This record gives sequence, structure tokens and C-alpha cells, in this order.
Amino acid sequence: MKDTFSARDTLEVNGKQYAFASLAKLGQRFDLKRLPYSMKILLENLLRHEDGVDVTSKEIEAVATWDAKKEPDTEISFMPARVLLQDFTGVPCVVDLAAMRDAMKALGGDPTLINPLSPAELVIDHSVQVDVFGSEDALEKNVAIEFERNQARYSFLRWGQKALTDFKVVPPRTGIVHQVNLEHLARVVMANEVDGQQWAYPDTVFGTDSHTTMVNGLGVLGWGVGGIEAEAAMLGQPSSMLIPQVVGFKLSGKLPEGATATDLVLTVTQMLRKQGVVGKFVEFFGPGLQHLALADRATIGNMAPEYGATCGIFPVDAESLRYLRLSGRSDEQVALVEAYAKAQGLWHDENSPHAEFTTTLELDLADVKPSMAGPKRPQDRVLLTDVKQNYNDNLGATTVNRVPKNGAAEAFASEGGATAIGNPNNTITDGRVRVEMNGDSFKVGDGSVVIAAITSCTNTSNPAVMLAAGLVAKKAAARGLKAKPWVKTSLAPGSKVVTDYLEKTGLLTELEKTGFYLVGYGCTTCIGNSGPLPQEISQAISTGDLTVGAVISGNRNFEGRVHAEVKMNYLASPPLVVAYALAGSLDIDLTTQPLGQGSDGKDVFLKDVWPSNQEISDLLASAVTSDMFKKNYADVFKGDERWNAIASPDGALYAWDEASTYIKNPPYFDGMTMELAKVEDIHGARCLGLFGDSITTDHISPAGSIKKDSPAGRFLISRGVQPIDFNSYGSRRGNDDVMVRGTFANIRIKNQMLDGVEGGFTRHVPSGEQMAIYDAAMKYKEAGTPLVVIAGKEYGTGSSRDWAAKGTLLLGVKAVITESFERIHRSNLVGMGVLPLQFKNGENARTLGLTGNETFDVSGLDDGRSKEATVTATAPDGSSKQFTVHVMLLTPKERDFFRHGGILQYVLRQLAGKKAA
Repeated sequence: MKDTFSARDTLEVNGKQYAFASLAKLGQRFDLKRLPYSMKILLENLLRHEDGVDVTSKEIEAVATWDAKKEPDTEISFMPARVLLQDFTGVPCVVDLAAMRDAMKALGGDPTLINPLSPAELVIDHSVQVDVFGSEDALEKNVAIEFERNQARYSFLRWGQKALTDFKVVPPRTGIVHQVNLEHLARVVMANEVDGQQWAYPDTVFGTDSHTTMVNGLGVLGWGVGGIEAEAAMLGQPSSMLIPQVVGFKLSGKLPEGATATDLVLTVTQMLRKQGVVGKFVEFFGPGLQHLALADRATIGNMAPEYGATCGIFPVDAESLRYLRLSGRSDEQVALVEAYAKAQGLWHDENSPHAEFTTTLELDLADVKPSMAGPKRPQDRVLLTDVKQNYNDNLGATTVNRVPKNGAAEAFASEGGATAIGNPNNTITDGRVRVEMNGDSFKVGDGSVVIAAITSCTNTSNPAVMLAAGLVAKKAAARGLKAKPWVKTSLAPGSKVVTDYLEKTGLLTELEKTGFYLVGYGCTTCIGNSGPLPQEISQAISTGDLTVGAVISGNRNFEGRVHAEVKMNYLASPPLVVAYALAGSLDIDLTTQPLGQGSDGKDVFLKDVWPSNQEISDLLASAVTSDMFKKNYADVFKGDERWNAIASPDGALYAWDEASTYIKNPPYFDGMTMELAKVEDIHGARCLGLFGDSITTDHISPAGSIKKDSPAGRFLISRGVQPIDFNSYGSRRGNDDVMVRGTFANIRIKNQMLDGVEGGFTRHVPSGEQMAIYDAAMKYKEAGTPLVVIAGKEYGTGSSRDWAAKGTLLLGVKAVITESFERIHRSNLVGMGVLPLQFKNGENARTLGLTGNETFDVSGLDDGRSKEATVTATAPDGSSKQFTVHVMLLTPKERDFFRHGGILQYVLRQLAGKKAA
């Protein structure tokens, strides 16, 4: 490694000598005090990795002299210290590594070169579903079902654990990836041997889940990337990025009585989404930091994808050290973090110099009010006082032209009630459906809350809001209240530490009294693993074509995500989740109307059961201890008897099972050679889908349950899999045959090539037939016809799902033309060899008069070097129009990736070439 600026130095901590790239030494040449914390982390990364090829002295100087107001135009290479995976996105990563080993052998190279070169840790947290709820044995039953469903996947991961070096797996029933990262995996400062010398450097991380940013709250710079980008990082490839702008967010004051960290983060999300921070770093500072516990900071960092930023980071300070000690980190590690941060100018206190920012926002924490967000987007904050009105305002759009399943619209509102066909227990009265279930008789209607879930990494990591939920439950239970019988309740903590402190305080029992039983440790309802609704509730929704709701303590409430039958989804703090379970409806103002009647017959209001800030603070001080963390993470990679009993193959190459519908060798490297093909212009392409604004990766990527009459369902049935054993798309991400059939198959996606049709359908233009998108794509493929996708603004927002790009490629799509892209998805498309193109400002499909029935030619690509291209759209009548688009290959490295056919092919050729040399 080079050291152009003579910045190498040593640091002694705990009697040990550490080499490090000194920002203080570099600061003798440049004024670094004005740099934001996050920019200093980037600068150190470049300084340490300078080699004159991937990282040059010019890049170092460009960051050292960073102009806060300048539009990003300078490329740098960033190398994260480690990679963090969750199992939904992690399984396909390991599948790709296994496939690359096979491809490496075919190219004449050494398969074992395909191996993580930096620590890679995978947490199995996305596979547990809420199949069983509301009972003491819900956890055990859900875990048993999880292991039964996922034997093939877990066997494969156990192979990876043995075959790949520096790859560790945190087994199921442990916690949510981001909470495990925050509580245990994050180092803040790394200490590793490099070329025989002990080095200290900042902990930085790429994660295959967009909420990797949760660890930003601990001062660790990291963000979510696509699986393919994470694989490249594991294989030692730096990530190309433009030097970002940094938005400063000044916090002052302290949260008022009754406000929670959830209310704060929803406020911050709304402010930053309005500001526009896509592709930018956000950095929090100011006197308000002293009143924000580390868990609150992590909650804010977690939601960076929702406000659109690459990261939402906090600096290292005394609170960081307090949390490290609390969470069981060693005294030696805490001392290293403190000494290193102070030596590097990364330490924050009241004497810290003021950094320069691209722009600055301010929030007085005292102005935060109880809030929720919904019914479809996390940035759509609603004051608690306005939720009832918000629900009613949104109800009309979901009930237009609906007809109850008994076939008589007028019967829907009849006084006498109409018996629903197929279920004599369901009758429709006053727009509501009567249900007989478990000995109870009740009515379900529009606005009924059918799911109330304390779920997700965002809030279950935060002891304050979790204890608040327990206190609400305790006070409500004392008044004789419990969840309404139509509400599916669930408690899915992010780590076992949560249940420890809930048990210690007696609040776990109180939550159970109101209906919230432990269902699993992992991402459940927030990612669509909500499990089936009770059959009677599902039938009632279908009978009345009801618009029902969910209230969850999550971070995502996109349409069709939480549950296919639930149209309105609101994000809320855990205590509000409990409150809405007690009320059972969205059509209520919790600030003025009662939650219900207590056992004494008197009305019980939210204010009667809501704990004071002092109550929460007092309980928090005694409830959470360091011993809890030390106990639960002592053998975190070991797993239980179920995990260790799973058989798995041995060997450097994976023994693919051709009969498996879970794990399959993907086709990305079929026929691959060392020769590089030229990037050709696109001729005669057809439009596979014409979409509007805000198409998310939830719309594109296969997720949730697999319908038996869908292309994926039909495929599984043809392979002998019964519908009861379909599992979810997420669990089958290791099989491209299943996943490609579910791409663009979301039940709420709207293809504007079809009038008023929802779901994964398109028009096969030559025949004029309406059919499933997958079926049309295969027809085009048989005819040798390339495809394009056209969309509006913010295309690809949502989770960093590699299958949104992989599925697009395997459908035969050569280019995606949009008004704007979300950062991660655009990068993923490039990584899979799909060309991202962007309309010029002011132009879109509507202004250009595009219908999707045209034939498209894309010319002027110049072997991937051109920054603009010409699109010619020829209508069925022979008329044509031309328009210019931006070629969104933003860096030379991205152009290299695209010319190779994708980032994996690029890495494979590089490694095979080195071996051959």
C-alpha cells in the first residue's frame, strides 16, 4: 500500500501497539476539522487503502478538500470492513458464491479463491412466520414450522459455514439482524492483523438489507446494498461511489411527555423526505444528542431508507461508550474505541468543532408529537389526533365500485343483513360482516384492525418503547381490557435480551394478558411474514370486500407488503400498537374516544393507560443489564439442537440437488468465457410493463406468499410441491426458477398498458392478449425479442432486494427507462447487466405519448461509454418518435461492470485472470 501523505502512525491502547492511518497527520496538510464525521470515515478508508490503482492520492485529496455545496461528480472507491447478511438476501449471495466456484473451475481457476476476504456474518431472521399466535406455545410451534419449511436452505447455509472462510452464521431463534449487529456484531473500531502488523480502523459495513443503517446510531458507517454488491465486497472489490453531499440535522431540546422515539423518527423521516436527501449522507449533531439514548439514535438511523438517505449517522461520544459497556463489549474494546476516536478527531462532545454541511435542518425535540404513518408510505406521518380522519379520507379510494361476495351491492348496507355465500356464519349488516369464531360473535367492517404486531428491528431494539408497550398492557389488563377477538396480535422481539428484561419486569405476562404472546425472534409482520389471518376473518374480508387495517411497529407499510388482504397499514410505536389492538379499529380518535369499557363498565381512555416518561425511565434504569447481553451472546454462532442436527454436505464445491425447489445453480455464468463481448445497441424491443411513480422493490421483487394459480405456484405444483408446502418467495430466493416467475407479480402493481387491472399482468403486444408478466416474457424470449420496462419517478424505492434486479434480467429485460431511480436498485440493475436509462427532465411516458405498444430501439451506447442514448419508439401504425435519455452508468467502474455483463462476471474474470497469470 502507498502512503503518499506520510499518514501512517501508531497508537498504544491497553499496552498494545496499533498501526493506523492518521487523520491528524493528514490534517497538517488539509483543514479536516470542517469535515463532517461521516466524511472523515470515508477519508480514513481511502488513506488506508491507497494503492495507486483503485485508490489514488487524487481521491484522497478530493475528500480532504471536500466542497459541501458541490454537486457530486468525483468517484471514489470505498471498501467496507465487513459484510452483514440476512437469510432472505444472504442465501442467494451464498448461492452465487457456490455458483462462482463452479464457474471458476470451468474457467480453469481455483474455486477456493471464491471466498470472503473480509468478515461476513449472516443472521437467520427472515424465515419465521406468524403461523401461530395468541398462545403460550406460539413461539415453539412457529420455530418448529420454520425448521420444517427451511431444512434445505439451512442445510445449504451450514455447508457455507464449513466451506467458506471468514463466514459465520447466527442461527434461527436468536434475533433480528440489525439488532444483533447493534448489540453484538458491531465493533465500532476494528482491530485486525494486516501483513503481519496489528491495525486499528473504523468499523464500516455493507449490509444486504437496507436497514443496515441502524448501526449508524452507534457511529458505524454502513448502508444497505444489493446482494451482488455485497458479494463483490466480500470478494475484495472496492465499491465505486460519488463523493456524497452531507446534510446536517441539528437536534436540540428533549422529548416531551408522551412522545416516543417512534414519534421522533416519523417526524425526522417526514422532514428529510420533504427536504430530498436521496443519495446523500445525513449526519445528526447538536445539543439534543445528550438527551438521546443510543437506542433512540439507532431507531433514527434505522429509518434512513425511509427518508431516502444513504445513511443517517451519529458520531461517537460518551453515550456510545455507555452503550458498548451495557451491551457487554469488553473493557479493552471500549478503551480502543475511545482512544481511537479521540486520536482521529472522531469524538463528539460540547467542544467539538462545527462541521460544514451541504444544508442543515433543525428540530427541537420538544416539538415532537405522538404520531403514526400511513396508510401506505412510511414518510406519510399523521398526528395521532388526525388518524381517524386520515383513515376516513383514504377509505373512499379503496371502496369504489366494490361488490360484496354475495353478489348484491344493495345488501351490503341492508338493515336485515344478507347471508354470505359459502359461510352461513357470516352475515352482512350495516356494512359489517358478522363473524362467529372461537365462541365469540362479533362484527368486522371497514377500518377493523385485524393485525397488531410489535415487530421489526426499528422499534423492538429500543427498550424504552418496548417497556412502554408492556406498561400500557399492564394498565389495560388491570382495567379488564384485552385485544379485540378479530385482531391477530404478535410480539416478535429483535433479540432475546428483550424478553429477558420484559420477564424481569413482569411485563411479558402483562402483554400476554392483553393478547401479545411471543411468536418468534425475527422479522415477521414488517416484511410480510404475518402468516395467515384466521379463516373466519379472511372469509369476512372477502365476503364484504372490506378495507381492513394493520398497526405495526415496523418501518415499511407499502401496499401489499404486510398482508395481501390488508389494504391500510399504519406504522406506530409499540405502545400504540397495543392501544389499537385494544380498540380494534382505525375509525377512532384515541385522544378523545375510549379504547373500550373496563371490567367495571366504565370507559377506559388512552390517557388512563399511558405511562409517564418518568415511569419508563425508572423502569429502564433497573430492567436492562449488561449480564443479559453477555448471557445471550456468549455462544451466538452455536445454535440449538435443531440447528446442529441439520445434515449438510462437505467439500469446496456445493453438491447441487437437481430435485431441490429451494437451492439451484443459477444461469448467470452459463457459457461464460474469458472473452469480453461488446455492448450492443438494443433493437426491436417490446415493453414488458409501463408503470407509474413510486414502483418499489416490493412491487418488483417476489415477496410474501405464493399463490397456487400464479406462474410460480404452477411451477411448484409441476415439481410435486403441494400448496401447503409452498412457503414464501423469500424462503425460495435460492431458486431462480421460482423467483423469476414471481418478478413483477405483486397483487397491487398496476401496469398502465392495461386499463384498471391490478397485479402482475401485461399485454403481449403482438397477440393483444392479457397474460401474466412471466408468461409474456417467455413468449417474447421464444421469439428472440428483447424487452424494456418504462416507469415514472422513484423507481425501485424500498428494501435493497437483489431479486428485483435479478428477476428483471432473467425475464429478458435489457433496459429500464424511468424518470428517476432509487440509489440501491439502480446500482443493482447495473450489477446484473441491465441498462438503467433516465428520461430528460420534464419528459416521461405521458408527455411523450408512450402507450407501451411501441417497438423500442436504443442507439448510441458506444460500448457502454456514452452518457446519453437515443430511444426510437415506433407505434403499431408505423409512426415513430425519438427522445434522448441519460445513460445511468455513473462511474467508470460501473461501466466496466456493465460491459462484463454484471459485477459477478467482472469479479470472476478478474480472479480467474490473476490465477491464469
